[in-house]
Amino acid sequence: MEEKKYVNITKVYTKRGDKGETDLLGGSAARKDSLKVESYGCIDEASSFIGLARFHTKNKVMKDRLKGIQNKMLVLGGFLASDEKGKEMMKDQIKEDDIKLLEEYIDEYNQKLPPLTHFILPGDDGVAAYFHVARTVVRRAERRIVSLTAQEPGLNPLIQKYVNRLSDLMFVLARYSEEVENKKWRSSNLNI
Repeated sequence: MEEKKYVNITKVYTKRGDKGETDLLGGSAARKDSLKVESYGCIDEASSFIGLARFHTKNKVMKDRLKGIQNKMLVLGGFLASDEKGKEMMKDQIKEDDIKLLEEYIDEYNQKLPPLTHFILPGDDGVAAYFHVARTVVRRAERRIVSLTAQEPGLNPLIQKYVNRLSDLMFVLARYSEEVENKKWRSSNLNI
C-alpha cells in the first residue's frame, strides 16, 4: 500500500515566519497569532503530550491506540492548517466512525473504573499526569476551534465533536492509568 504524503519538507526554515506569518496547506499565509494557527498549534501540543503518555505507558494495547489517535490528530491538524485549496487536497477527513471509536474506548476503559466520587488532583502517577496535561490542552484546542468555527462556518463540525470526545478519553485514560495500570505494575514489581 502506498503511503499518503501531505508534505514534502526539504528545508526547515523559510524565514517567512520572521514577520509573524506562516504558510497554510494550499498556499496562502496566516498570522501566527490567528485562531487558525492557535487551533492547530493546540492540537500539535496535545499530540506531543499524548506521545509522552504513549512512550511511558507499559500497556501495549493503549500504546497502539494512542498512536492511531495521534495519526488522526495529524489529519485533524492538517485540515485546520489548510486554506480552502488545501482542504480540497486533504485525502483524509474526520468521520463519524472516528468519533464512535473514541466513544468505544471511553466506555471500555470507564467500565474498569470505580465511580468517581471526588475531584482529581493530577500528579500521583506520571503517565496519568501526561494524560491530564493532554486533556487540558485538548480542551484549549476545543475552545479555539469553537471560536474558529464562527470565523470559518464551513469548518467540518465533526472536528469539534472529535476534539470534545478526545478530551473525555484523556480524562478516562488518566484515571485508568493511575487506578488500574499503576496498581498492576506496582503489584507485579512487588512480587519479583
